[in-house]
Amino acid sequence: MKKEDLKIVFLGTPEFAVESLDLLVKEGFNIVGVVTMPDKPAGRGHRLFESPVKRYAVEHGLNVMQPVKLKDPEFVDQLRSLNADLFIVIAFRMLPEVVWQMPRLGTFNLHASLLPRYRGAAPINRAVMNGDTETGVTTFFLKHEIDTGDIISQERIEILPTDNVGDVHDKLMHLGARLTLATVNDIISGNLHTIPQSQLLTDGEEPTPAPKIYKETCRIDWTAPGINIHNHVRGLSPYPCAWIELFDEDNPDRPALYNLKVLETALVSDSDISNVTPGEVTVSGDHLFVSSGDGVIEILRLQPSGKKPMTAAEFLRGAHLVPHTVAK
Repeated sequence: MKKEDLKIVFLGTPEFAVESLDLLVKEGFNIVGVVTMPDKPAGRGHRLFESPVKRYAVEHGLNVMQPVKLKDPEFVDQLRSLNADLFIVIAFRMLPEVVWQMPRLGTFNLHASLLPRYRGAAPINRAVMNGDTETGVTTFFLKHEIDTGDIISQERIEILPTDNVGDVHDKLMHLGARLTLATVNDIISGNLHTIPQSQLLTDGEEPTPAPKIYKETCRIDWTAPGINIHNHVRGLSPYPCAWIELFDEDNPDRPALYNLKVLETALVSDSDISNVTPGEVTVSGDHLFVSSGDGVIEILRLQPSGKKPMTAAEFLRGAHLVPHTVAK
C-alpha cells in the first residue's frame, strides 16, 4: 500500500500531538479526519479557545471533529463513514471500544514514557519528579485497559540533571513524532513485531503508575530530603509548578505572607543553616534558602501570586519577610 492510499484518523489535543500530526502531513500521508477536544472557555471573558491540534488542522484544511461524547451515535457514524484504515492517538481521551476497534489496521497510541513504566496521565512529570535519568516514548496498540496494549516500538533519551519537565516534554515531542512516523511506515510495510508489556517486567516487578497531577500534588513537603524536593520542582516546572506559602511563624493564625510558585532550585551542599527545622527560611544577601528534611534548598526562580516569574534576588528586593518566616 502507498502512503497516499492509507486513510488515517488522528486523535489528539495539545501541542505535544501537533508535532506528530505535522510530520505526517509533511510526509504526504492521507489524514482523512482529526478528532480533538471541543473548544473551551477560558480567561476572564470566557472566550472560547481552540486546542493546538484544532488550530493546526484548520490551518491545513483538515477535516475536524470535536465530539462532546465519544460514544455519541452521530459521531461514531461520522467516524465510520471516513472508512479509515488506521487511527493514531496522541495525548487524547480514553477511547471507547466502539471507536478504537473500528479501523482495519487497528489503533495505536504514542505514550510519553517507556511502558510499562509510567502508565497514566502524567508520565513526563512523574519521571522527572522521581529523579529518573532516562525516559522515552512508546507506540502500542490499544486494548481495554489504559496504557496496557502490546508495544510496537520504543525510543529512549537521557534526562539531564539540569532538565525540567518542559525540557523533557520538548525532547519527547520531537522524538515521538519521529517514532510515530516510523510506526506508520512499519504498519504499511507489515514489518511489525509487537511485544506484550508483561515481557518487559522482571519477576515480581509491577508497572509504574503516573497518576494525574493535582494542585495539592504540587505543594512542596519541606520535611522530605533535599534531592526529592529539587526533583519535585524540576518535575513541575514550568507547568503546573510546585508551590509554597510563606508564613510568620510567630503569628500562625494570620494569612500567608506570600503564595509562591517555585520554578527553579539548587541543592546546597555546605551551609551554616543546615541544622534547622524543615521549612525554616533564611535570607543571605540576594539568596533565599529553605531548610529541607536533610539539608538546605536554595530557591533560584519563583513567581509570586499575580506577578511574573522572577529571580529570588528580584523577589527579595521587594519582599517584606519577618524574622521568623517559614515555608509550608
